[in-house]
Amino acid sequence: MINHGSFKWREDHRKQIELDDDARNKFVKEQQVKKLEKDSAAIEDDLRIDETKVDESKQMDFAKVKKRVRTTDGGSTGTVRNLRIREDNAKYLLNSAHYYDPKSRSMREDPFPDADPNETFHLGDNRYRNSGQALEFKELNIYASQVFDKGQDVHLQATPSQAELLYKNFKATKEKLKSQTKEAIMEKYGNVANEDKLPRELLLGQSEMQVEYDRAGRIIKGQEIAIPRGKYEEDVYINNHTTVWGSWWKDHQWGFKCCKQTIHRSYCTGTAGIEAAKAASDLMTANMARH
Repeated sequence: MINHGSFKWREDHRKQIELDDDARNKFVKEQQVKKLEKDSAAIEDDLRIDETKVDESKQMDFAKVKKRVRTTDGGSTGTVRNLRIREDNAKYLLNSAHYYDPKSRSMREDPFPDADPNETFHLGDNRYRNSGQALEFKELNIYASQVFDKGQDVHLQATPSQAELLYKNFKATKEKLKSQTKEAIMEKYGNVANEDKLPRELLLGQSEMQVEYDRAGRIIKGQEIAIPRGKYEEDVYINNHTTVWGSWWKDHQWGFKCCKQTIHRSYCTGTAGIEAAKAASDLMTANMARH
């Protein structure tokens, strides 16, 4: 008697084993394909890197110039690298109107002064020498030379770190001294920027105070407004004068109104001096008319 249940179980088990084998083989093939693709990509990258290295070596080698250097011990071959590649335009071809120094290969002025600075690639050697780290190095060199002249043992080329540290301390001390001086001046004279705003009546010279006068100019109601006075002396009469200097003007000259004299430190002669000056002027006019 045949057991159909056991036969069916064996058949299902065999099919399951075949499916597992197929899945395992498929997974192994996929892993092999991925590994091959990865290896091929790595090989392509290596080839690309090698080609780049070859191109860079060619690019670097074309600018080398071999020269024969003669010495007392014998000749030797040295390699000198050119600092400008063939694709760069020479400075003297940018604009022939500006001066170009062929010995130092420098063009000090801007070849395109009217162009947009964002669109030009060369703004002149003076622009680069007076900005950025070049300017800082120039200031450091000036400081080192000045300090050395004053007797301090500082040398920028021999001890650059020491010179830079001293210059840094010098700038910090200078800024501190400047701030102290500023604070002392503000403490003595005040700071208008930090003070409260003045009242409107002081700014415009107006107030709500009312003063009434009579026909003679006497105050009937209110308080007389005080005339502001400055820090300089006012209404000071010298040498017996009754008016101040500059109260009289004649023939483009200032003078005193009380005696009509145009000499600043003169003594006042009053009405007699005015009459004497008038008589002298009339006599001079008569003499000129006679001759």
